[in-house]
Amino acid sequence: MTDIGIARFGAYVPRLRIERSIIAAAHAWMAPGLKGQAKGSRAFTSWDEDAITMAVEAARDAAGWGGLTGVEAVRLASTNLPYADLQNATIVAGAIGAPSTIATSDASGSQRAGTSALLQALKGGRPELVVAADNPYGKPASGQELSFGAGAAAFLLSDQDVAARLIGSASINSVFVDHFRSDEASSDYAWEERWVRDEGYAKIAPAAIRAALADAQIDIADIQHFVMPSYLKGAADAVAKKVKFAGAVAGGLEDGVGYAGAAHALLMLAATLEKAQPGERILLVGFGQGADALIFEVTDAIANAQPARGVAGCIADALPTDSYLRMLSFYGGLEAEWGMRSEKSGKTALTEQYRSAGQLEGFNAGKCGSCGTVQFPQLQYCVQCHASAEGFSDVSLRDEQAEVLTSTADWLSYHPSPPLWVGFVRFDSGARVLMEMVDIGKDGIDTGAKLRMVYRIKEKDRQRGYNRYFWKSTPLGAA
Repeated sequence: MTDIGIARFGAYVPRLRIERSIIAAAHAWMAPGLKGQAKGSRAFTSWDEDAITMAVEAARDAAGWGGLTGVEAVRLASTNLPYADLQNATIVAGAIGAPSTIATSDASGSQRAGTSALLQALKGGRPELVVAADNPYGKPASGQELSFGAGAAAFLLSDQDVAARLIGSASINSVFVDHFRSDEASSDYAWEERWVRDEGYAKIAPAAIRAALADAQIDIADIQHFVMPSYLKGAADAVAKKVKFAGAVAGGLEDGVGYAGAAHALLMLAATLEKAQPGERILLVGFGQGADALIFEVTDAIANAQPARGVAGCIADALPTDSYLRMLSFYGGLEAEWGMRSEKSGKTALTEQYRSAGQLEGFNAGKCGSCGTVQFPQLQYCVQCHASAEGFSDVSLRDEQAEVLTSTADWLSYHPSPPLWVGFVRFDSGARVLMEMVDIGKDGIDTGAKLRMVYRIKEKDRQRGYNRYFWKSTPLGAA
């Protein structure tokens, strides 16, 4: 096997959560049977989150103190990428400060896009960042709406300080259509669950598992962690039983996350690595028009590979909501009357966006070479000593902590999640920026509160189908 392995990993789960009982109650008039499935809570994306923004946050969690030094490629896997003909991974690479000389690629089209991307990168034998992010949409009053969630996971692959090494793998392809979604559809069309479990999971996945075990030259008894995602109840347990795995099957993160589509296998892998011990082996299975099976062996380096937040930290940092209509609106399932203030053009000047890419993507402020003042946006002169911008050096505010100087909750301006929170933010470097604040709870935010930066959608051009991304601030305990 290749010397490349998982050196660091990270995760992201949206803060917004809703109890499934609230969703079921909204549909009780026509689907009372949903009540029996309404246990726990699920995550959902805010209006300004998507696969790209979640991927950026997971990648930042994985990069941690070591940064992205030596990374030669960025892969992004998702079945809900915002663009069909605009490389999504390139936007992620720009936001995390990756050099322009690295390769970027998107992976999609299957629920095992995440495991396939990770496996291909591991077999490629070069340092890469693999990210999977997804927020599948379930039609209102469907079981999928209750089961689905959102999240992202990122893995930094390297031949240095390897925390989990791939020791065996196998892939099987099969035109087994358990569900599908056409280009025009927003939600999946799924087939009968029992047939999917019995003919799909129970036959295809075991074949891939046995081949991976043979490749690793070990037995199923040598596996300590069995990781396989599925929103079908009992599917993972059935496969584990079929291959005679006697240990405990990894939890599916149903409570607090929900099924995160193509990202869920890697999200579960990250959660498993957070508690795995050196010498233990992890079997990871991805299912979708076939199956991927990957076997990892955990090394002593796992102690130094832990993310700042990880899956456990993200789940704990929840912002509950009791409004089902809010979630429905964020997912485009509710066309509300927002008034005339919402009737504005969201067209982005792509020429200016390209010229200002360093400031918009990397959140690069300018540091004056004469007096040291840090300012954003960068002007043609220093606001303090009026020296020319030719002497400026770039200082990224992306990873700086900051604090609230002033804040306002604006209920008059149009905003998809009112009120619009804005205020002046002071960074540790001294820079002061008027910014939007997101994920603010019902109690608001106080002057002096600590903040961190998050990459979000600034504005959606619904007429042309284009999202404009930028950095926003959020309470330090959030995101």
